[in-house]
Parts: sequence; structure tokens; C-alpha cells
Amino acid sequence: MTSPDALRGPRVAMLSVHTSPLDQPGTGDAGGMNVYVLELSRALARRGAEIEIFTRATSSAQHPVVDVQPGIRVLHVPAGPFEGLDKNDLPGQLCAFTAGVLRAEAHRPEGFYDVVHTHYWLSGQAGWLAAERWDVPLVHTMHTMARVKNAALAPGDAPEPQGRVIGEEQVVAAADALVASTREEAGELVREYGADPGRVHVVAPGVDLETFTPAPGARARLRARLGLPGDAPVILFAGRVQLLKGPDVLVQALAHLPQEVRLVVLGGASGRPTAVRELEALAHQCGVRDRVLVHPPVERRELADWYRAADVVAVPSHNESFGLVAAEAQACGTPVVAAAVGGLRTVVLDDVSGVLVDGHDPAVWAHELGTLLKDDERRARLAAGAVAAGRRFGWDAAATAVLDVYAQARQARDARARD
Repeated sequence: MTSPDALRGPRVAMLSVHTSPLDQPGTGDAGGMNVYVLELSRALARRGAEIEIFTRATSSAQHPVVDVQPGIRVLHVPAGPFEGLDKNDLPGQLCAFTAGVLRAEAHRPEGFYDVVHTHYWLSGQAGWLAAERWDVPLVHTMHTMARVKNAALAPGDAPEPQGRVIGEEQVVAAADALVASTREEAGELVREYGADPGRVHVVAPGVDLETFTPAPGARARLRARLGLPGDAPVILFAGRVQLLKGPDVLVQALAHLPQEVRLVVLGGASGRPTAVRELEALAHQCGVRDRVLVHPPVERRELADWYRAADVVAVPSHNESFGLVAAEAQACGTPVVAAAVGGLRTVVLDDVSGVLVDGHDPAVWAHELGTLLKDDERRARLAAGAVAAGRRFGWDAAATAVLDVYAQARQARDARARD
């Protein structure tokens, strides 16, 4: 007779130290990784997996344990002061965080977890110890890599410290499996960090295809509800306001575009608390302050409406491991103009679902955006291509692939133990 344990899905300890999947994307350090962790967990839970997500507590008001839905639980681990810690301060709290994770496991039956899946290098450091303690596989998703980011810094941006590079190298060496979002990222893991190619698995993130869908004929109604001009061309930037994401490129490009064009910046400050005010000051210097609307981040269903209301979504990032905003916008049927970097070259199909732009010269961006905004026929063709391109990415397919990675990681760990 088959035992009940043989029929259940894996029990996964998911670690996301520096940002909670319950945080609002677009503020602070919350972004695509938050969406990734939560949506992947939901898709895994639909396949019978049980997910416990460990994240650092950032407020005394947070409940220690939050049951998100059947099969998914978020545990807020106290590690350092709730307020005032920058992401760069968190390496000093990894010992406290790891101790909290291990304490939580101590209340479980022996052998409760089947795999540790960590996100970003900070989590990898904590998960490395937990996986060794529990004798389970360590699966790691980088999301961003210091060496790759430092090679493509925005002007004025600070490089990632060497301590992070060393930490990433250690996690790559310790992991039984590494999950990359694109083949390009997989190649970077091998080239830049010496990853064993046999342990690197490409699994494209997904898009919530029930939320991010086209809404033909709804643009005028949506613009009226969102307070956007009904007849003006609208460019949308959705994401954290930081140099890495390049919103300054769009503000400077706007100065080269016709007066009727509007830019919507949908996001909050990240890194520097003054980032939004600095962007508004730049718009004033460029003489376009009255044409830039800065709006706080919004929840997912309303975000879909902002995508649908725009004529084009712009993603001028200096580096992206995937580019979730581009994938979501395309799924809504909105063409994307994106920098030809990282995962954006996989997500955006040039002249099929959008336009890929080399470099970050505002004049070049103004030319590409202006040309597309003037050409209704081309925009309609790209919109149709965007829907098809966006539907390539689904969380159910991602979860199926990740479950296979977990199984291969178990085999790899067992093989290493035998050796």
C-alpha cells in the first residue's frame, strides 16, 4: 500500500530574507522578486506542495505567522531592529535570522522539510546552513547578481560591495541546484561564478494570466477612472524609482517628444528616500514637470488597468534578470519599449511584441518612443504580438519545472553524499 507521505507534495522552506512576499511591489526593496516568491508558492501549492516562507520581520505589528492560503504560510523572523536597516546592513543580521529559522523548525517533526529554496544571496547564506542542518537539498534563485549588475551600472549608481560577490560565490558553490530565469542568466552563472552547468536549470517565471489579460475597447473608460488624459499619448513606467531601473532616461527623453505626450511613473522610492523628489526635480530641469505624473504603487489588479490604459510601457532598466513588468504588460496587450539587456531580450520580441533599444541615450529613446506613438498601425500589430508573447509565461508551467528541479537537487545531494 502507498503511504500518505508518498502521495503528498514536497514541504518547502522558502527563504526571502530582505523582502516579504506580502510587501507592496514597487516600494522599498519590494519588486519582481516578491511577486515571484508568492506566485510560485501559489502554483506549487496547487500541486500539493506545502510552502513556509521565512522573511525578516520589519514591524512589531506583523503577526509572527500569516496563513496566506491553504498550503502557504509566511513566518516573520525577528532579526535586528524592525526599522532603519538598509538592505546593505542585513549581512550582520544573517546569524540572528538563521537562528530564527532553525528555532521554527525545532517545533516540527524530524525531517519535516524536503527542500530549502532560497531567493537572493542573503537568503542563500541562511538557507545554506539550514539545508546542511536538515540534510535536505538547497535550491537557489539569484534574481540579481553583483558581478552582472556592476558591469552595467547606471551613471551615478554605487557598485555592489565585494562582500556580496564573495557571498554569492559561496551560495553558488553550496547549492544543489540553481534556478535561472533565462538561458542568458544561466550562462552568466557559469561564466561569472563558475557554477556547475549540470546544476543550473532554466525556469522562466510566470505571469498571472487571469489578472493580466487584454481588455479591448476599455482604454477610454480606464483613463477616465485613473485620471489620465483621454486623447494624449501615455508612456507608463512601472517599478521602483532607482537608477538601476532608468526612469531618469524617460524623463529626459520626454523633453524631446511632442508636448502632448505624458509619462506616468507608477512606483515608490527605493534605496534613497529622496529618489522620487530627485526624479521630479529632474523633470523640472528638463521643462517637463507638468507632463510627468508620479503615482504610488498599486495592487496587482489595478496595475493591470494601468498597463491597459497606456499606449506603451517603457522598461529602460540597466539590468534585468527577467523583466516581469514587460511580461505582464505584454499579457495585457500593451507594446513594450525595453532596453536590450539581460532577460528583457528574452521577454520582449523585437518588432513583434515591442521594441528593444540599445543603450540608454535619452535622444535614442525619444526617437523609438516617438516613432511608435505616431504609428497606430504598427502599435496595433505589436499589441497583438504582445498578447501572444505574454502568454508564453505561466506560473503553472514554472511550478511543474521547479518541482522537477527539486527532485534533481535531491538526486544531486544524494550523489554527493555517496561520493
